[in-house]
Amino acid sequence: MNKFMQLLSAAGDWVVRSLKWIGFLVIYLVDSLILQAATGKAGHPQVATRLIGIMLIYSAFLIAFITWRYWQQLKKNNPRHIGKTPLTAKRAWQLAGLFVLMLAIQIGWSMLINTHVLSDPANQTALNTQIVQLPFWNLAYAVLLAPLVEETIFRGIFLNYFFRENSRVMNFLGVFMSGLIFGMMHVMSFSFTLLMYSALGWVLGYTYLKFRDLRYNMTLHFLNNALSLLSFI
Repeated sequence: MNKFMQLLSAAGDWVVRSLKWIGFLVIYLVDSLILQAATGKAGHPQVATRLIGIMLIYSAFLIAFITWRYWQQLKKNNPRHIGKTPLTAKRAWQLAGLFVLMLAIQIGWSMLINTHVLSDPANQTALNTQIVQLPFWNLAYAVLLAPLVEETIFRGIFLNYFFRENSRVMNFLGVFMSGLIFGMMHVMSFSFTLLMYSALGWVLGYTYLKFRDLRYNMTLHFLNNALSLLSFI
């Protein structure tokens, strides 16, 4: 009976953590929907400006909330000793190497698209369209805000919610699952495009566990998004 109650308690705890994590995704998606609404009203500057104002206020609260929640998690349970890892010359070169790896994935992906092996991702096509309609705010959101929020939710909070144990198996599973879910948030189908997005997520997840500091994978994500959208800048 005791084992059954323990299993029931563990299952209930897992469900609660899952719902909380989904909640973080929802409040992030609301933010992006506000920007999408503003973009749709680009032909009506006054309406678009009001919506952008709402988005900026909402984004500030969003960043403050998820950052606070992330550090609260680490205070309660931090077996990996995640914190603020000083940048050294060695770490800078390691980070540069990981960026080159992400760049190689992007180049390989672009080659497959240009040779018509793969089609343009619907997510990227939609983003490109929004940037054309409302350039500054969509670029700022994709390059600056998205890396900060997504790394906190998909790497920081996710790993500490579901893969708390600091072991090789749990670290591997955590990176794999966070990358896969990250990919599925960009393309909702099992395809080679999903693999490409997931591969980027796996590099970011590895970076987080390698440096034990969220700022390093945020930097990589920022550089990756900036490079992807360089043609619009």
